[in-house]
Amino acid sequence: MSTPVDLYRPGIASGRDAQALHRAAMPEFSGWLEHTRTAGGCARPVRLTGTLAVIERDTGRVLGEQHTDKLPDHALYKACGNRRESHCPDCAWVYQGDAYQVVRCGLTGGKGVPASVGRHPVVFATFTAPSFGAVHHRHVPRHICANRQRCDCRPAPCRARSSAGTCRHGQPAACFARHDADDPRLGQPLCLDCYDHAHQVVWNYFSGELWRRTKQAMERHLAALCRRRGIPFVQVVTDSGKARRLPPIRVSHGKVAEMQRRAAVHFHVLLRLDGVDPDDPDALVPPPAGITVEDLEEAVRTAASRITVTTPPHPDRPQGWLIAWGEQVDVRRINTAGGELTDGKVAAYLAKYATKATEATGHSSARLTPATVNDYADPEGDHVARLIDACWHLGRPTPTDMTGGAATADDRQGSLDAKPNIYGGLRRWAHMLGFGGHFLTKARLYSVTFALLRDTRTAYRREEGDEPADTITVGTLTYIGSGWLNEGDAFLANTAARQRRESRRVGREELAHEAWLEVAA
Repeated sequence: MSTPVDLYRPGIASGRDAQALHRAAMPEFSGWLEHTRTAGGCARPVRLTGTLAVIERDTGRVLGEQHTDKLPDHALYKACGNRRESHCPDCAWVYQGDAYQVVRCGLTGGKGVPASVGRHPVVFATFTAPSFGAVHHRHVPRHICANRQRCDCRPAPCRARSSAGTCRHGQPAACFARHDADDPRLGQPLCLDCYDHAHQVVWNYFSGELWRRTKQAMERHLAALCRRRGIPFVQVVTDSGKARRLPPIRVSHGKVAEMQRRAAVHFHVLLRLDGVDPDDPDALVPPPAGITVEDLEEAVRTAASRITVTTPPHPDRPQGWLIAWGEQVDVRRINTAGGELTDGKVAAYLAKYATKATEATGHSSARLTPATVNDYADPEGDHVARLIDACWHLGRPTPTDMTGGAATADDRQGSLDAKPNIYGGLRRWAHMLGFGGHFLTKARLYSVTFALLRDTRTAYRREEGDEPADTITVGTLTYIGSGWLNEGDAFLANTAARQRRESRRVGREELAHEAWLEVAA
């Protein structure tokens, strides 16, 4: 058998294969594989160094200590935990599973959420951005396909207008192409110079505030219905001891943001009607009998059509920008007889988009800095380059007082005297094309939390690892780097992780099949 050193000779192996063979030939390979198990599959695990202490829970007595220098590779490996599938597929897979449970439990109960929430009125709403200019799009008037995700139906012409002519920049104002689903022109403006890139990035930036006000409007609409129908308000005692009268109904939501191809975000939202228990305001109880799912649908459509936000003044636009929803607001019920939308499908749909970001636009980068922004921003470039340039330009430090007035002599002294720009966050989120919100959010009482799911998983791993129940491991650790030491280590650790995952999948399928056989018998 060749020694590990022999494996590096020319003709034996090279690159990743040589590194993997070298690692696998080591006597401590099994221990290394078990040591990296918690980070197996991660694209860029975090490497930590320091001391691990085993402490008795009741007394705090230190039972033992170990330094990471005595561990394989002299480091402790931890998965990066990145939710973005394009950055780390394995950690995104874990996050997607947690997101599925968060969304699903709010619809069916479980993991501490009462099963009675499955009988609460629920709608699935989609809020889109308005138009900022004509873009290429694909529209299928009538679907005959069995699977929308693999739709091969014939689309209608993109923008068939025989009398459209050209825009003021000389570009055609019509498009007669029938775009395929993977056509790179989809989402691109017909004329880059006509498109309002500044308005779009500002809309992305303030879309979270628009959503907040929209949900408040829904609850006010339902509260007004309760008054008109004689449904009494409830009196709740706050933590400070004060009594408050509250509407007998509230709206709990689970929301995911999706970046469209034109680089404008839109929101997919699950809205659930809950009641309010005066004795326990945090309890999940059914809404009053006088409020129905039809009322919830009406509240969603009314709020979406009426609520707008006018942004603060900007030197480039003293009157601010109007932020409103687009005309396409879709509201549908789930779990209806013969309907396509079920709680499982909706939860999977939202969980899938929770691991996405700007990939649909073709852009993906880390946070931009003055040193790197020129690699992506260009006022004369393509659609995404102009959006990034708009973020950077609008977010610049300005020497005005943001009221539209002229700058004073002191203001002109330089950037040190510049007044704060409320749009300054656009630079921070230029790599996200202006959107700085979380891609998955929920109301506090909608469902379980990610922290609870992670803690449950940690407790299970401790039990699986036979860690004594009366002890706890405390680490005093320092970051030393990210990523595997070489491609061979990454290959071995990730292959082992895929095998474990496939084994668990097969085991779940076998258990489900056995349960089905028992029911059939």
